[in-house]
Amino acid sequence: MEAEGLAANGRLVGTVVAVQANFYQVHLDLAGEREKGEILSLNSPMLLCTRRTRLKKIGQQVMVGDRVIVDQLDWGGERGAISEVIPRHSELDRPAIANVNQILLVFAVADPPLEPYQLSRFLIKAESTGLDVVLCLNKCDLISADEQDNIKQRLSGWGYQPLFISTYNSINIDFIYGQLKDKITVFAGASGVGKSSLINTLIPGVNIRVNEVSGKLARGRHTTRHVQLFELPSAGLLADTPGFNQPDLDCHPEDLAYYFPEARQRLANGNCRFSDCSHRDEPDCVVRGNWERYDHYLLFLEEAIIRQTQLHQQADPESNMKLKTKGKGKSGYEPKLETKKYRQKSRRTQLQELQNRYRDRDDE
Repeated sequence: MEAEGLAANGRLVGTVVAVQANFYQVHLDLAGEREKGEILSLNSPMLLCTRRTRLKKIGQQVMVGDRVIVDQLDWGGERGAISEVIPRHSELDRPAIANVNQILLVFAVADPPLEPYQLSRFLIKAESTGLDVVLCLNKCDLISADEQDNIKQRLSGWGYQPLFISTYNSINIDFIYGQLKDKITVFAGASGVGKSSLINTLIPGVNIRVNEVSGKLARGRHTTRHVQLFELPSAGLLADTPGFNQPDLDCHPEDLAYYFPEARQRLANGNCRFSDCSHRDEPDCVVRGNWERYDHYLLFLEEAIIRQTQLHQQADPESNMKLKTKGKGKSGYEPKLETKKYRQKSRRTQLQELQNRYRDRDDE
């Protein structure tokens, strides 16, 4: 493979599309490709690269989605070494991916059935990234038009305009191409909702492994094991992420309300009486009120508070409170027992004290 002419002095520019062990697959830019605003071309050459030792020494991580500068090695023109990582404009920890433009959240309206609490949890996680969120509802061919209207009206109250699609009947697939064009998009959603099937539809021949939904649990089985960027025929990159059923809510409690579009709208229209309002029992709160997901907010807030307390305890070993589970999903805090003064001395400590005692007698 000849990559000459792509960059001067053998230094090439490309995008990391996969990471495996200590090797990186890098798709190189064609001449003038970035100037045209294109993410990646199907004709782009690819190099299998390692990372320069200098990057390892300074702790520079190389992630899927990174824009990198590559030194081509003299191994038949098919190997290279990443010498520099171009500054990122966005970064996700889980999944570990850089330079993402948006999140396409995929859920199913049937098989498995749409669960509002689970959907709300995924939406909050997606909103917490600060990226644009596109909500896509698959398997719309399994429900009636009236059911679609009811779901659309309900989610509109949440602040979202969902796109109903069907990978089985190719409904609204062309519209998705327009949403993904010239962007790096992360696919997310619960298992079994059809993410892998949608990718197979968007990119013929990619052959992502698909599993059926478990009849016993009404959930899908995980099929994606690692993060990888795939090229779209119409320009753009998409990342399939390892499936998970319940994403962690690792946000700060004071930020949680801003991840609900309904709460954001209320805060935009007025301010709470207290600057540190948790929107639970405080007087003159503009967020607390009659909106559908307020109960979700309270549950997520309690979870976020517990998580922050646990992190504080890990950072402060001298904390005198501990979290204790009380059964039936309930938890609370209680004082730690002061047990240090009751601990038996080790034999080594006892022997050291005896030696010091005899030494003091000899000195006398």
